[in-house]
Amino acid sequence: MSRIQALNPEIATGQAQRLLKGVENKLGFAPNIMRTMANSPSVLQGYLDFSGALSKGSLSPKLREQIALAVSEVNDCQYCLAAHSAIGRSVGLSEEAVGDSRRGESPDPKEATVLAFTRNVVTNRGRISDEEVAKLRKAGFSEGDMVELIANISLTLFTNYFNHIAATEIDFPAVSELEARV
Repeated sequence: MSRIQALNPEIATGQAQRLLKGVENKLGFAPNIMRTMANSPSVLQGYLDFSGALSKGSLSPKLREQIALAVSEVNDCQYCLAAHSAIGRSVGLSEEAVGDSRRGESPDPKEATVLAFTRNVVTNRGRISDEEVAKLRKAGFSEGDMVELIANISLTLFTNYFNHIAATEIDFPAVSELEARV
């Protein structure tokens, strides 16, 4: 049961209603996380602005979803795992790539470097060694790419914690527990 109620876009008022209607127009529906954030229109607006700005950055939609999956797996955020698995598939991730991303793995060396870094950032609460940053540079990531990587990790941390605290009801297809590789 949710701890913070999701607003109904049909009966929301003012800025909350305008924001939720905008989300519905763009996505076809207003996900429960955004409906819950709408209890504070400034929070929903901030989330939408941050997410929108990052969508215009140098990291591909696919890689952004892989990062979100890696973060959400470490944090065991079932809402975000369900949402980013669905979104990941919609931007071209295969089922295998979704699972690999959740594990922090990829057959692509550049993606593998980002995903390992991402898991380390979350696990170590942002305390990263010089060697780990050097691996990103060696893999071809610019300073700007690294800043965007940190921002994407941070955005997902926010949504993970938000969902844990709010107990947001999952409105995407649920995901199964990740099976270990044999």
